[in-house]
Amino acid sequence: MTWTTPADLRAQVQKLWDKGDLLRPCVQGEPVPPRRLRLTAPSSSDLADRFDEVRAWMKALGCSAPVDRAPHWRIELREFRHRVLGVCAVPEALWLDTLDDALALIGRQKEAKRFARQVLQTSAQQPSVLPWLEKRPLNALALADAWPRLLAVVAWLQAHPRPGCYLRQVDLPDVDSKFIEANRGVLSELLDLALPPDAIDNGASGAGQFCQRYGFKDKPLRIRLRLLDASLTPFAQGMLPAGAEHDITLTQADFARLALPVRRIFVTENEVNFLAFPAMADSMVIFGAGYGFEVLQGARWLQGCRLYYWGDIDTHGFAILDQLRAQLPQVQSLLMDHATLMAHQSQWGEEPQPVLRELLRLDAAEAALFDDLLIQGLRSNKPGTTAATVAVRLEQERIGYTWVKAALAALPALEVHP
Repeated sequence: MTWTTPADLRAQVQKLWDKGDLLRPCVQGEPVPPRRLRLTAPSSSDLADRFDEVRAWMKALGCSAPVDRAPHWRIELREFRHRVLGVCAVPEALWLDTLDDALALIGRQKEAKRFARQVLQTSAQQPSVLPWLEKRPLNALALADAWPRLLAVVAWLQAHPRPGCYLRQVDLPDVDSKFIEANRGVLSELLDLALPPDAIDNGASGAGQFCQRYGFKDKPLRIRLRLLDASLTPFAQGMLPAGAEHDITLTQADFARLALPVRRIFVTENEVNFLAFPAMADSMVIFGAGYGFEVLQGARWLQGCRLYYWGDIDTHGFAILDQLRAQLPQVQSLLMDHATLMAHQSQWGEEPQPVLRELLRLDAAEAALFDDLLIQGLRSNKPGTTAATVAVRLEQERIGYTWVKAALAALPALEVHP
């Protein structure tokens, strides 16, 4: 067995540092009791058989060092009578008597002094966040340069609870919105300790909901849409010049308040499809742009419309359809069927990472096609494709435009209202 070396002792103390155990006493303000280090020492037989090696080992540990060159650990010796060597003394225990000894052993005195200054500043300005420093001392030390600004943000929110303004409007020296955004994680933990409960929206969590949690205005969600019927108000009232593109972006709140005689809504994931969508009476197309239909929440008028979703024919396309139906159960799929897929085999691509979970909101035909894509494995037979390992996908923009117009023409007619 290898005997403990000075490098082993430093490694033990480094582990204590890495766990934060050497910095926590600065927060607690309590004396640090002596800490015993692990020691593997020579056995009695080693003394007899390897005496010169044992003597060199003891010298390396500092057993015979003069006072001014003594190691940072205290050596506790054990005397015993050896049958060959007579009375002997070997190290039985090694102790770190003070925190300074531990810090000096691994060269961390400067960092510890810097952390102590953080603790003093925090005690004076924001004592309620001291538990965070005790829990995450190394994180705090890494933020030492930014710490005064972080405390300033905490103090600002204490003075302006749930301020109802944008992050850009927080007016503090050397603090801008990018600083706050970059430190949302740590600020959330500090603010949860420092703010009263009524200043925190516990229903909002995570960095993405920082503004909502602490009462800032958030960048509004936006919806991009095109009116497919030029006669729809307000355009019949001359709000747009003749021939203008009816390509509009609205905030979520404004979209929820729309009052247009639209009775049919299409949602498509591809921007070119969105822009080239054919004109249709009483209809609108929305640019979906992937997962995330929270922007449609609150638009109750959608409940009275026929709703169609057009996505890629692959497992992700059906997963998006399934997600949309969680909010709008009446949505129907468009051009996501077996006939469309088989009619465009020359346009098939590959889906390298299919969705593997069960989708419970698909109808029977959609579920069967999803299973074909996922389980039975329709495979691309195009030259150069890895047909044995990659499933088929048909991206929506690869569907022939004539086929698209025919599918739209075949949709059920809208009811005629008196």
